[in-house]
Amino acid sequence: MKWMSPRTGGLAMLVALLLLLPLVMANNYWYEVAIQVGLNAIVCVGLNLLIGYAGQISLGHAGFFGLGAYGSAILSTRYGLPPALAMLTTTVAVGLLALLVGRPILRLKGHYLAMATLGMGIIISIVVVTEDKFTGGPDGMSVPPLSLFGQVMSGERLWYWLVAGALVATVALALNLIESPMGRALRALNGSEVGARVSGIDATRAKVGVFVLSAVLASIAGSLMAHYSGFITPGKASFFHSIELVAMVVFGGMSSTFGAVIGAAALTLLPQLLTVLKEYEMVVFGGVMVLTMIFFPRGFLPSLMLLIARRRK
Repeated sequence: MKWMSPRTGGLAMLVALLLLLPLVMANNYWYEVAIQVGLNAIVCVGLNLLIGYAGQISLGHAGFFGLGAYGSAILSTRYGLPPALAMLTTTVAVGLLALLVGRPILRLKGHYLAMATLGMGIIISIVVVTEDKFTGGPDGMSVPPLSLFGQVMSGERLWYWLVAGALVATVALALNLIESPMGRALRALNGSEVGARVSGIDATRAKVGVFVLSAVLASIAGSLMAHYSGFITPGKASFFHSIELVAMVVFGGMSSTFGAVIGAAALTLLPQLLTVLKEYEMVVFGGVMVLTMIFFPRGFLPSLMLLIARRRK
């Protein structure tokens, strides 16, 4: 429809897809995969705001995901807080931590920024592994179930709707932010930080703000993952997981909110579909990623939209 903007149309399509998806999911396994896709997409939408729109690389975002998971687990298991309150407390704490470390880290640029965020992620991963008194160390720890409004969240179908709602809210937040003055400031920073500062944009405030937001979204997704799975291990805060998240954003298309969702879905589903290839699984997986970047250099969704626009002309 002419009156419907691409932003509204895309969000409506996402909602419709999430509503219709249960009709084709035959068992709990596919519900579990869909939940994993949704949680990864929440992180990637926030990470895309930081990398794709603000142009600030982060190779340690799995650290915030892990902090969200372990924060909720520790507060609810060791200190007896209700899981919902533990999630809220952890989210606030991660936001404050991101605010504290964001200012000095985001003064750096390019590969220096990448190395700083990598170091931050490694520190978080090491703390999670070594502080076994609180985290259970390499063996991980169990997490109590989440209760919301007196309802214990149990079963894949109930969790699917919770994660789907969280994903829609995250995408709507990102789309509104992009169209706001803050979003225009982020795009200006990505184009030229010097030019943005000259035009009166508070570059430090904009960069730290989007860094905190992306960290908070990762923390929320981590907390949800912990309470859903009922058990967590340090792998969720590892460097490899950070690289996976960045790869999802790049694969789907930077500076594209829906591209981040598609990237998270593709790189979460693809390993599940390639398990039939056994020892060749990772070879084919790597080949798909290489070919995608060759033929869709801007990422899957932006390149596809550009191709469609050219066809129409």
